[in-house]
Amino acid sequence: MATLKPFSALRPKPELAARICELPYDVMSSEEARTMAMGNPLSFLHVSKPEIDLPPGTDLYSPAVYAKGRENFAKLIAEGALFQDSQPCYYLYRQIMGGHAQVGLVAAASCQEYLAGIIKKHEFTRPDKEDDRVRHIETLNSQTGPVFLTYKAVAAMDEFVTRKTAASPDVDFTGKDGVRHTSWSVRDAAEIEFINQQFAKIPFLYIADGHHRSAAAGRVFQSRKGAGHSSGFLTVTFPHNQMQILPYNRVLKDLNGLTVEQLLAKLDAIFMFSPGGVPKPTRKHELALFLGDQWRTLHFRPQFAATKDPIERLDVTLLQKFVLDPIFGITDPRTSKRINFVGGIRGTAELEKLVNGGEYACAFSMFPTSIVDLMEIADAGGIMPPKSTWFEPKLRDAMFCHQI
Repeated sequence: MATLKPFSALRPKPELAARICELPYDVMSSEEARTMAMGNPLSFLHVSKPEIDLPPGTDLYSPAVYAKGRENFAKLIAEGALFQDSQPCYYLYRQIMGGHAQVGLVAAASCQEYLAGIIKKHEFTRPDKEDDRVRHIETLNSQTGPVFLTYKAVAAMDEFVTRKTAASPDVDFTGKDGVRHTSWSVRDAAEIEFINQQFAKIPFLYIADGHHRSAAAGRVFQSRKGAGHSSGFLTVTFPHNQMQILPYNRVLKDLNGLTVEQLLAKLDAIFMFSPGGVPKPTRKHELALFLGDQWRTLHFRPQFAATKDPIERLDVTLLQKFVLDPIFGITDPRTSKRINFVGGIRGTAELEKLVNGGEYACAFSMFPTSIVDLMEIADAGGIMPPKSTWFEPKLRDAMFCHQI
């Protein structure tokens, strides 16, 4: 069973939420964060990326950075920009991005269940990034960035959420990027118990985004176990059928010494080419290649995708196994300097720009990995290849903070 619990969230004053809440720390550079927070002392980037308040070039992992984050966090609380609820609640958090809407349950998930594998992961984590999140949590004594979870949709929960979100919200604002963020509190004891009962029937939760935050929460829990530490960590959990996954596209620095004609000849053995290529693939096992100022639509030949292994039949796996490694000589995409990854939110025009600008030689536009594939791989205990998924919209930091 999945154990979720209500908690007393630290939240922004509704009238200040648009100025406080920000994108996650790991989707922007320090310079981008500095520009975004300019002229806005309430921006949560002063807490999540506090190096912006220190001299440029400051070591991101220096004690001064974490201390500055703690100072800025305490100031937001002391000035009343953030306030803590007087009783434990569940919360509903809706995001609307263009024509897509998703509503998640904000709750404290169980660190013990994460460590036991009831909350399933599908990515490896890097120790240095884990260490950074551990230090951030420890220094602030709070989890300020939620983990993005999903579960197999339950009709009774869907009906409950539809009813609750018809009421007036606590917070409702639209960010500069056009994404609308709305939240409601669930305070009624009977409704809290209803949610508890629904999730007691759900065997597993799945991490969509936030593997390093989850791992860090688990480590903090283990280090503080028996010291009065809360066993929960901050999550927003969405039904699987509301998830929006965008592609994670690839750009390559060079053609590995091949001419365009030689490259196309090698690709012809792997793909069937469709005339009149378009930038966005329309189905699984279809890719688009931008090369020589034109798009080509590529379909993996059936024999290459003829496997029941859920990892082996992912398009990102097939591309790496049959194209990037043997043709381009990129054996490890995690460490190679000859490949880069572009989140689908930037669009295919960004791929054209990078190639036409001369920085890259070609680009592959991918079809998004499905949430069903992700859950199947997690259920099998598998690990997805790097840069397989890009979830949108991103959860805003400071909509809810979990004090530990």
